[in-house]
Amino acid sequence: MLFCGTIANAQITENETDTLSTVLDEIKMEVAVKKKIETDMKMAVSVDEFLASSDQISFIKRGAYAWEPLLNNMSTERSTLTIDGMHVFGACTDKMDPITSYVESNNLSSIDIKSGQEGSMHGSTVAGNIDLKRKSTPFGLDKKWNGAYQSGFEFNNKQFFNMGNASYSGTRFVADASISYRKAENYSDGNNTEVKHSQYKKFNTSLGMAYKTSELSSVRVDAIFDVAKDVGFPALPMDLWLSRALITSVAYKQLFENGLVRVWDTKVYFNAVEHYMDDTTRPENLVHMDMPGWSTTYGVVSKANLQKNNLSSEIQLNAYTNESVAEMRMYPQDRSKRTMFAYSWPEVTTAYAGLSINNSLDLSERSRLNFGGSLGYNYNHSKYVEFNWIFHPGAPQEKSRILPSLHAGYQLTIDQFDFSVGGGYGHRAPSVSEGYGYYIYNSFDRYDYIGNPNLKNEISYEVNASAGFKTEKMSIQAKVNYFHIDNYIIGKILSLGSPMNYQSVGVKGYTSLDYATLFNFSLNASYQITDHLHWKGLATYSRGMDYNQNNLPFIRPFSYQTSLHYHYKDFHFQTSVNGDFTQINYSPEYGEDETSAYTIWNVSADYSFYIKNVKTTFQVGAENLLNEYYSTYADWGNIPRMGRNIFTSLKINF
Repeated sequence: MLFCGTIANAQITENETDTLSTVLDEIKMEVAVKKKIETDMKMAVSVDEFLASSDQISFIKRGAYAWEPLLNNMSTERSTLTIDGMHVFGACTDKMDPITSYVESNNLSSIDIKSGQEGSMHGSTVAGNIDLKRKSTPFGLDKKWNGAYQSGFEFNNKQFFNMGNASYSGTRFVADASISYRKAENYSDGNNTEVKHSQYKKFNTSLGMAYKTSELSSVRVDAIFDVAKDVGFPALPMDLWLSRALITSVAYKQLFENGLVRVWDTKVYFNAVEHYMDDTTRPENLVHMDMPGWSTTYGVVSKANLQKNNLSSEIQLNAYTNESVAEMRMYPQDRSKRTMFAYSWPEVTTAYAGLSINNSLDLSERSRLNFGGSLGYNYNHSKYVEFNWIFHPGAPQEKSRILPSLHAGYQLTIDQFDFSVGGGYGHRAPSVSEGYGYYIYNSFDRYDYIGNPNLKNEISYEVNASAGFKTEKMSIQAKVNYFHIDNYIIGKILSLGSPMNYQSVGVKGYTSLDYATLFNFSLNASYQITDHLHWKGLATYSRGMDYNQNNLPFIRPFSYQTSLHYHYKDFHFQTSVNGDFTQINYSPEYGEDETSAYTIWNVSADYSFYIKNVKTTFQVGAENLLNEYYSTYADWGNIPRMGRNIFTSLKINF
């Protein structure tokens, strides 16, 4: 089988730090400096805020918490989100718990973004992969103990947070630990009006320990525990009472001093997620509904890195099994008098096994060829298939699919110019909701959605290219990609069936369009005006249409961002302006309407000083300084964004 691979269009990462590293014939420890999970504007960012700084990620927002990341302007069904290569699946049918909501910025070292089919190393995908990489301290550092404590307050929603992390590095034992707590009340919009049901509480902690079993091998165990309570979603008719996640893994890594295989890394993992949505905080609802969900995953990831002359390769085996269950329970004001019960996810088991390879061939000092691919097997089983038979009589209880992927790319550097071009081909299976969902209410277009077990695989054809120019003082880079997606899965109105939710206006079923197309373009530029003053700019444009030239939903309009960063000794000052143009290419069929253009101005300043050799940084700033009232194309139900928000933060590194 021929394997081919694309160039990654975006990355928020540095070279990965191996716990053990080999250099020539001498075994020694290496430490690579990771990019901090913070932005130029704000130190204490959430994972969502940090991801939003990428030119390829936007978000659907249903409130102030748990934003749904869109990679290449595609929903989470078309991308894979992993933690150190591990698959974690949310337990909410409304997608209110993407896995980015189960980690915190202080237990991550970097975030790796792979665009398109290059992301298929972690499973079948169309949009790509977002891999959240946890902190992993190397063995044998000169400074055995490291850590940080950060606290702050945001005035708009009265958010208070505390975050701490510590690490220990010995010659044979290392450990990483983190803990964080955030509590926020309702925020106010640009008209100084309180946006009700936008509060949240979140606790997160993690622990990782590694033991060096020999000079070239180690064993590591990791765990993350996350709890969110009393989370409001102003764009939805219900809120979150409780969400819990336990994410665990055990890994073994072996390095080789000589030979073709340089690194072999195998990990087994387990995670369990539970998510309880209800509307008991909404007394205006005539009929109440509880929507609990559970997701349990077992998996293994085993990869080997190979090196032969100017060819390096990574081969990865990825296998997991997931069970997803979600329920609907309707009752009047008296909870004990339940009037209806149904499975919105009828206990669906998904098993996947895939073998992937990615190769990098240095053709010369100036050019490189990347190529690879994957072959995956996807299996679904619905325990309560009778729910699917109501709309799809005779639908099979089991479904197996073969998911191939190919991708290739070429990179060329000529003096101060760099170029890349690539392409890809891949399949993805329908998600649990698309295949087996039963009356999943979508408050955006106010339809109940029904899954279809007989859907075909989505088939993606993509091309991408980039061009850049860089000097000591300036850089500019343009990137573009284009996707043609056959059997594009989307909801269409059904002529049979009546709504189950009293707020619904009808029933939609997931179906496959002939095809859809998606185009993305971004332009990044930076210029060092003086030794102390630096400018950066970003502009993006996207366009998505179906086979009838109708607009696809949630496609970002033309957007822009420009910023200035000034630093002098230990003082830093940042200011930025960002915004979107008017969303004119909206989709009324899927509940969208025209959203107005907006421009937001942000400022911040920070100062670093030392207290007995302990570095301390204090920051103060303001987001939406002019208190503009606005709502974007991706704000569910046109909920307004936060108005002026003054924030403070204090960080101590030891």
